[in-house]
Amino acid sequence: MKGDRVEIVVDVGDATRTYEVVATRAGRRVETAVRRGLVEVTELTRSGAVVRTARFMASRVVALVEHPVKEGKPTEPDDQ
Repeated sequence: MKGDRVEIVVDVGDATRTYEVVATRAGRRVETAVRRGLVEVTELTRSGAVVRTARFMASRVVALVEHPVKEGKPTEPDDQ
């Protein structure tokens, strides 16, 4: 869903680096998979075609944070 995003924090030796994969258009989604020592984050279309993929060595990934978009109408803050 547009707005889905995944943040990946990777150890690069003397520091950490943060990468972000975002579903950029309506109908796209972001999926994560951990396979054979790799963390793979992919942006997909409705039909399942891959738009882009980010791959990281699992041993270097410090954190993987998924931020799904809330479905339905956005709520507005109550006036008090």
